[in-house]
Amino acid sequence: MNNPEDILIGITRLTSKIETEYPELYRFLEENPITLPTMAHPEVHKKELQDYLESLEQLLDKHLKTHKKDKGLN
Repeated sequence: MNNPEDILIGITRLTSKIETEYPELYRFLEENPITLPTMAHPEVHKKELQDYLESLEQLLDKHLKTHKKDKGLN
């Protein structure tokens, strides 16, 4: 993903997938008040968006691996 708009689309799609297919995981995506900006229009950089997308991907991947182990499918 080369531009911030594409990364935002990826974040939105992955978040929606987690919400609909893995609701037990979705509750962990709540924003931490400490990380929320206090400015009305904070500047968000491409690197921050990419890092967030990667963290979502890692969270889902870890959940899937753990879920498989719990079900004895691994």
